[in-house]
Amino acid sequence: MEKIKVAILGATGMIGQRFIEMLEDHPYFEMEGLYASERSEGKSLRDVLKVRDYVYKEETLDTKIEVMDVSKIAKNCRIAFSGIPSDLAGPTETELAENGVGVFTNAGSHRMDADVPILIPEVNPDHLFSVKDQKTFSNGGFIITNANCSSTGIAAPLAVLRDTFGLEEAFISTYQALSGAGYPGVPSLDAVGNVIPYIGGEEEKMESELAKMLGTYENGKFNFAKFRTFANCARVPVVDGHLESLTLKLGSEPSVEEIIDAFEKFKGEPQLLDLPSAPPQPIIVRKEANRPQPAYDVFAGGTGRSKGMAVTVGRIRKKEEYYKIFALSHNTLRGGAGGSVLNAELAVKKGLI
Repeated sequence: MEKIKVAILGATGMIGQRFIEMLEDHPYFEMEGLYASERSEGKSLRDVLKVRDYVYKEETLDTKIEVMDVSKIAKNCRIAFSGIPSDLAGPTETELAENGVGVFTNAGSHRMDADVPILIPEVNPDHLFSVKDQKTFSNGGFIITNANCSSTGIAAPLAVLRDTFGLEEAFISTYQALSGAGYPGVPSLDAVGNVIPYIGGEEEKMESELAKMLGTYENGKFNFAKFRTFANCARVPVVDGHLESLTLKLGSEPSVEEIIDAFEKFKGEPQLLDLPSAPPQPIIVRKEANRPQPAYDVFAGGTGRSKGMAVTVGRIRKKEEYYKIFALSHNTLRGGAGGSVLNAELAVKKGLI
């Protein structure tokens, strides 16, 4: 297939540079340009490099940053991957969609729009087709969001449990990495040796986004899931990896072994379609008493593009009528740029692009 030209918005930020990592030599996509604000115009990627755990190709590092120009992007690109801040993302992404560009965004500006899906291909692949109800779709333009990075890490495990055993209540406590706040993240004197038990708007976003993702889309409308969700969110001094504690009430009372079996047997649409960024096993169960941990498990998923794209679960226990589980995911890969790239791969396979 001829490669599809794509633009990367916010190329100087952490998510933007994760997009570049995921898109180097991609079998479907070709990077047309790296875009950011006027402050970075003319600088090379190596001048603004923030990702430290990936080695970019020299030609990629030499690529010049351009100022964002909607008309130029719309003329040259079929897709825009957006890692720009939410206040700028809202109007910019709308304008791109109006100009016929398919926008895959990490920003939260459009997540709760009535006709915009929050897509996780293993969880709600059918929500992809809600874009056909967007006004811009007749022109080829649309917006698809990925979830908040903390919601992403638990959506697949919750979906498996809901579909297999029923789901009634979810009590969630998050231990979120510093990189989730963007670069340079939380000031060092606030973060080192500390836990910050507040992330503005995070708890509300988790509760509403999970209900939308795990609901249905029928007759041009999202119907939110009915299970109750209660979230507490904290920032911890970890570079990458959101660890989350779940206390769940299910519709039935399976054994721990039955829950493990459901997780281990689960394959989603990306695995069945063999999408380039899909981890072979989307949910990995660790049976050690002290796992998952960011230091050991944040890059779980495979090699190449699937590295860091799996969710790792562990410490699965039952107490009375409740189940307790820990889940871990990479917040800037699976919960960020990688999630959007996987969404775009699904859209290609399903014929939307």
